Amino acid sequence: MNIPFLGNWRKKHGLAVGVAVFSDGDSDPEGVAELLSECELLRSQAHQAGVELDDSAASLEALDQLLPRWRDDEESLPWLGNDAGLYLGTVIVRTVPGATWEIWSNGQPVVRLTSGREIDVVASGHAWASSGAPELSQLYAEVAEG
Repeated sequence: MNIPFLGNWRKKHGLAVGVAVFSDGDSDPEGVAELLSECELLRSQAHQAGVELDDSAASLEALDQLLPRWRDDEESLPWLGNDAGLYLGTVIVRTVPGATWEIWSNGQPVVRLTSGREIDVVASGHAWASSGAPELSQLYAEVAEG
């Protein structure tokens, strides 16, 4: 199906990978942070495994220790990867001084550090969900160090 305005929109914004967030131009950082922190599938999986996701670095370590039973479910794997990345970003934003959510023009949420470095946490979450590497806690430690 050929939809001309869609092609023009994609040329302008590019494609987001996994998750896209768009707004009408009014920025509500707290609302965006709250939305991105939901991670329902990941929280449900963790809860079933007895892990509480309390937005701490320790919870990332606990996630890294889970048996990756989700890898057998090709349908939920991408969603879990999105959630893992968004949860990693949530922990970084809530615990690393000066870290904030940034939304690229294509809708891709990333975490921006005070140094200006931007971290594509969603891509990291997908890598973790599909292969276990890099570990979420390892990524967090690298970011928190500086």
